[in-house]
Amino acid sequence: MQDFHIHYPTRLPLEGMPSSQVVAIGDFDGVHLGHREVITRAIKTGARLNLPASVMTFHPHPRVVLGQSKYEHSLTPLSKKLEIFKEMGIQYTYVVEFRPEFARLTPAEFVEQYLLALGVNSVIVGFDFKFGHQGSGTPDTLCELSHGQFTVEVVRPYLMDGDKVSSTRIRDHLLSGQMEAANMLLGRRYSVRGIVVEGDKRGRTIGFPTANIDPDEPFVMPLNGVYAAKVSWEGHVYYGAANIGVKPTFSGDRKIPVLEVHLLDFEGDIYGKKLEVEFLYFIRHEKKFTSVDELVSQIQADVRQIRQKLSIVS
Repeated sequence: MQDFHIHYPTRLPLEGMPSSQVVAIGDFDGVHLGHREVITRAIKTGARLNLPASVMTFHPHPRVVLGQSKYEHSLTPLSKKLEIFKEMGIQYTYVVEFRPEFARLTPAEFVEQYLLALGVNSVIVGFDFKFGHQGSGTPDTLCELSHGQFTVEVVRPYLMDGDKVSSTRIRDHLLSGQMEAANMLLGRRYSVRGIVVEGDKRGRTIGFPTANIDPDEPFVMPLNGVYAAKVSWEGHVYYGAANIGVKPTFSGDRKIPVLEVHLLDFEGDIYGKKLEVEFLYFIRHEKKFTSVDELVSQIQADVRQIRQKLSIVS
């Protein structure tokens, strides 16, 4: 997959871009089942027309630029998003720089400067797609502004349990510890990536050494607590107990949660390695213990429970 980073203002097309293509447009935070319907439609339409399938997405998240700070952390930061697009079979990705000047473009200006300039043959969007200044453009607007120069396909909402699958719904599940529900809407296991860094090394003194992970991009972190997790790096795969929290037993004044993972049946040095932690099941909430012995007893119980649960994980 070839990706292009498009800054505003810009002149399109850029060297290496196809002369005609099918484009799926959206922020696609999470690349959840609903997003996959849109992207898969683009791939199928491209195959039918013998044209490459592309994705146009935006960075940073439009809502961050428009002042909604809770979106500073993403379900899929940019590198993860691009990785999923490639796995799905997308051939070209256009990462459009979202800045205040870009946000002020009218729907007609967006179509002229970005879609017509790219020579799109067909545009695929979700039913709730908005574009242009203050989100004034809709799929119907897109059809009107195409003037017959490209077709527009609108994908209906993807429903699960009677409600549409959405990034907001997934965020709510993650922040309430409903990991299995979040994973179901994503169509994959939610994961966080980061580098193993030096910690306080207290875990090894109580028999449960942990890898302290510094996320390398602004991922949404699930609810503080203990999780069954799958951890991978450089072709290695281990299961373990992931803890997100402020370590209240030892650090009463810590405010920023940290992610650490105790790998089952593993011995070795992985400092500096980039790990991906997939969250499988929520085990329990974070708790402040009255003694180290009480903490150790609880961790032992957590590990036993995780081993039991992992017996059914493929």
